[in-house]
Amino acid sequence: MEKKDWLHNPDTISKVVVAVLLVVLVGLIHFFAQDFFNTAFKLAVSGNVNGLVEYLRSFGPWAIVISFLLDVLINAGSIFPSIFLSTANGLIFGLPIGILISWLAETVGVVISFLLMRFFFRSTAEKIIAKSNSLQHIDEASGKHGLEWMAFARALPYFPSGILTAIGAVSSISVRDYILANLIGKFPSTALEVVIGHDLVNYKEHSERLAILVTVVVLIFWGYKKIRSSKDKAKGL
Repeated sequence: MEKKDWLHNPDTISKVVVAVLLVVLVGLIHFFAQDFFNTAFKLAVSGNVNGLVEYLRSFGPWAIVISFLLDVLINAGSIFPSIFLSTANGLIFGLPIGILISWLAETVGVVISFLLMRFFFRSTAEKIIAKSNSLQHIDEASGKHGLEWMAFARALPYFPSGILTAIGAVSSISVRDYILANLIGKFPSTALEVVIGHDLVNYKEHSERLAILVTVVVLIFWGYKKIRSSKDKAKGL
């Protein structure tokens, strides 16, 4: 009887349904649009910015839609960085629109990734957390102050996105707070990434702004490191 209990567990059944739907979606993409996704994805993560720009421009007015969906998929996967696509967006659409597309697409992508991770792994995390008082305190804190913490972490440019998504997924932060935190925190970090990428390609025209922005990034991480160091000392680590 125990082996059949999962058949009567709504949570397990829903996870199986979602897993099947994901497999079906990947299969449909592979069957109907394999060449497109292979080409676009390889260019987006290879560092060949010029090739990516030319490829996206070949779609004409649909380039915005293609770039947005591609950016969402990359961030939903939480494995590959979308820095090169952010750079391409700035070069193709100009800085204001390029920043807007990258910001919204990255936010949508990490929210999708968060929901999937939480759906599959939060119940397992809860069992582990329940066995440790210290983890319970951390979990409770993430529920109360998760928005501020996640917004601050997301504001750090070039910080590994997948790590933050995974931490958020197994914490107690609410879905609403997670979405708000990413909308707030993703904007400054994405804007910096788009502008820096744009200026690196056009460094002769924007060398002064590029130098200032690189300095800003260095100062941000220096300040973050100092804060972490102070907190570790306060905890006696």
